[in-house]
Amino acid sequence: MSEITTIAESIKPLDESFFTAANERLDSLTKPRGSLGTLEVIASRIVAICEDPRPLLDKKIIFTFAGDHGVTDEGVSAFPKEVTPQMVFNFLAGGAAINVLARQAGADVAVVDIGVDYDFGDAEGLIQKKIVSGTKNMATGPAMTPEEAGRCVEVGIDLALEYADRGYKLFGTGEMGIGNTTPSSAIIACLSGLSPREVTGRGTGVDDAAFENKIKVIEKALEVNSPNKQDAMDVLAKVGGAEIGGIAGLCLGAASRRIPVLVDGFISTAGALIATEIEPKVRDYLFASHKSVERGHQAMLELMNLKPLLDLDLRLGEGSGAALGMNIVEASLRIYKEMATFAEASVSEEEKSNQEKQAN
Repeated sequence: MSEITTIAESIKPLDESFFTAANERLDSLTKPRGSLGTLEVIASRIVAICEDPRPLLDKKIIFTFAGDHGVTDEGVSAFPKEVTPQMVFNFLAGGAAINVLARQAGADVAVVDIGVDYDFGDAEGLIQKKIVSGTKNMATGPAMTPEEAGRCVEVGIDLALEYADRGYKLFGTGEMGIGNTTPSSAIIACLSGLSPREVTGRGTGVDDAAFENKIKVIEKALEVNSPNKQDAMDVLAKVGGAEIGGIAGLCLGAASRRIPVLVDGFISTAGALIATEIEPKVRDYLFASHKSVERGHQAMLELMNLKPLLDLDLRLGEGSGAALGMNIVEASLRIYKEMATFAEASVSEEEKSNQEKQAN
């Protein structure tokens, strides 16, 4: 039995009794019932995920997986692939958006080379887990072999288990990889049945001609590879990416350890979608941090039945939305744990309806 199968089978559904207990407390707080909307939904789900009536998510980390893509040979990005390693060094130096937002959220950042076409040597702070030196051009054949795709997912699983053992209680996903909106669009087109035109965006901001070319490249990749939509690992191998596989594994591993995961934007959600296709129960452990401007992101969220916490017209990646989402999760837990109840504050509760009085 493979590590992926073993981990997937170990994931448990959430226990409804924890939702019930959390909602009872939320209803007792000094506010009209349900008046804090999604904040209350987040808090009750965190309680159920952690199986703890007073959860403490005091150690947070965002994993930024980096990988290159052979499909950039087809002119699908406004930036050259050399930007991938350059941005990795920027992450390590603490100068990127994810570093700034993670510091604000009180989260660490783990930068993972899972598939960059560059030799980083002994770069300080880099987690070196390279499986491929860039994927192959999916417009001419599979992006990865099945073995490579499996190893990418296993890297994510192993990191989730390692950092869970180190005491981290809230994960965020992020990525860096020039050209990676192209495989992400191919993944959602395959799994949703929507056309590439319906789920493809402009990525780094390509012009009209490059955008039309990008759609044609995705159409060609799907035609050449014929990925099996009933087999998520086949989809990942044929039209995915190393960092997408790593994120899928991270989501699986986190769910197996009952750790909530804040999923970033389009590319991160492609990885999360692969994970939920492997094991649907993973979905209960995921929070969509925001809605990306990339067209295919909404289709992904609908397929996973996830509601984004924020909509700020983001399209950066790196884990930037996940860092922002951590602040929302923290706010929800502070409300849940620190707000006074009606009894504690000596505030009169709302009067029960006649129907409720009769029921009692």
